[in-house]
Amino acid sequence: MDKNDFMKEALKEAREGVVNNDGGPFGAVIVKDGKIVVSSHNEVIASFDPTAHAEILAIRRASEKLGRFDLSDCEIYSTCEPCPMCFAAIHWAKIKTLYFGCTKMDAADIGFDDKFIYDVIKGETQEKKLFSYPFQRDDCLLLFEEWKNKEDKMSY
Repeated sequence: MDKNDFMKEALKEAREGVVNNDGGPFGAVIVKDGKIVVSSHNEVIASFDPTAHAEILAIRRASEKLGRFDLSDCEIYSTCEPCPMCFAAIHWAKIKTLYFGCTKMDAADIGFDDKFIYDVIKGETQEKKLFSYPFQRDDCLLLFEEWKNKEDKMSY
């Protein structure tokens, strides 16, 4: 199998999600050593889970299948440039290579517009849709200190 085959599998997954009304037209495939580990599609509607994007599900399932959270030896193929959440998850999984089909502008053209989130992250908007407030920091810091001093913790 090659890159074209991996993207074809991501497209097949995306189409399945569209046909089944599971979610938007998004599919993802995680590959290790030239073989597909997992493939997935958007399941936001099917699962009532706003985080059930194709890339997130692929990362979750690959991590479970491989028994680890470090996917640095894997690649991900996605039918679309990842949203900010998926982009961050790809980084958290330490995946080093991402191949994508459609751009975020293509996604915006069909109603999946992440521009506001990108603008918030970059500090380029004053508009607020989420209000956040520091709360009980001292209590929370105690738990942070406990983690910091924990001798048998596993870093990630």
